Amino acid sequence: MPTPKKKTSRSKRDMRRSHDGLSAPAVSVEKKTGELTRPHRAHKGADGALYYKGKQISAAK
Repeated sequence: MPTPKKKTSRSKRDMRRSHDGLSAPAVSVEKKTGELTRPHRAHKGADGALYYKGKQISAAK
């Protein structure tokens, strides 16, 4: 197995790892209920119907 010729410096190692950190997921506030939801996703309301951007898109089953 090949081995590196030179030691990787702390600076180079940390620059490579700069994108490994986790970021918090994006969250938006629902207009009608005020609850937190992921943006661009439909969600179920308290009545069981599907909502998207504050509008009902399908009735409850």
